[in-house]
Amino acid sequence: MKAVFLDLDSLDCDDLNLTAFETLFSRFTGYPTTAPCEVPERINIAEVVVVNKVVLDRAVLAGASQLKHICIAATGTNNVDLAAAAELGISVSNCQAYGTDSVAQHVMTLMLALHTNLIQYNQAARDGQWARADQFCLLSYPIQELRGKTLGIVGYGNLGSGVAQLAGAFGMDVVIAQRAGGETVGGRLAMAELLPQVDVLSLHCPLTEQTKDLIDVTAIAQMKTGAFIINAARGGVVNESDLADALRSGKLAGAATDVLTEEPPVNGNPLLADDIPNLIITPHSAWGSVQARQRIVDQIVETIEGLAKGEQIRWVN
Repeated sequence: MKAVFLDLDSLDCDDLNLTAFETLFSRFTGYPTTAPCEVPERINIAEVVVVNKVVLDRAVLAGASQLKHICIAATGTNNVDLAAAAELGISVSNCQAYGTDSVAQHVMTLMLALHTNLIQYNQAARDGQWARADQFCLLSYPIQELRGKTLGIVGYGNLGSGVAQLAGAFGMDVVIAQRAGGETVGGRLAMAELLPQVDVLSLHCPLTEQTKDLIDVTAIAQMKTGAFIINAARGGVVNESDLADALRSGKLAGAATDVLTEEPPVNGNPLLADDIPNLIITPHSAWGSVQARQRIVDQIVETIEGLAKGEQIRWVN
């Protein structure tokens, strides 16, 4: 089979083992990036297309006469027209649960950094504040322990449950939100009941009509003064202007986000303003450990090997 990977640089930083691709396919071409205008030509003779975020719409798929299967190198499938692919006889697969440990570790890193004021203390040691101190230590920024704090989790799939497990090891109490728009599950709390209880709110839900702006000025008002928010879900789950205002006012003690509504934020973002205190932003990197990215490669290989045997592994259409 002939195959192309349209946006290989979104996955590989020259640190992954891709040799299996070379043995799976009679011809494999990995493009660092692919512009929309380049897609039709690049997939024209491909039987398998591997893609992370490049859009494959109905028009593009209709022109790919040799295409048999699309491997999405991620869990989200919104960049591929699944219905059109099915109508055209093109199967589609994704990758699943590859980044649970990576994301959970990242979330705990952000939580710990906020509670220990790690970034501020690092800066204080470097800019001379510590050198000017009157005693051996500098304690200018509050340090809080996680033990005994209540962590609220919104989205209790692989990622949310992974964070809950690590939080338990730090002695945190964990409460879980009811799924927005979903059926009531015993032991889980409605948002109106959960928000006033939590010291830390960790978000891991998909972005849907029910979760868009789930955390806005009204939701934040229900939270404790001095609480923290961690967003490792999607940017649109949090109203970014409302979050910025809550940090400026001191309603929230801090926040961290790995996601923004536009990525990359080429048009700016309310959370990128210079006057927002105790906010950590990472560039959608929580999922990206070398181990997690290698799992994606391994799952794609497994899917293609299954395809050759007539097995449907992680098919989504």
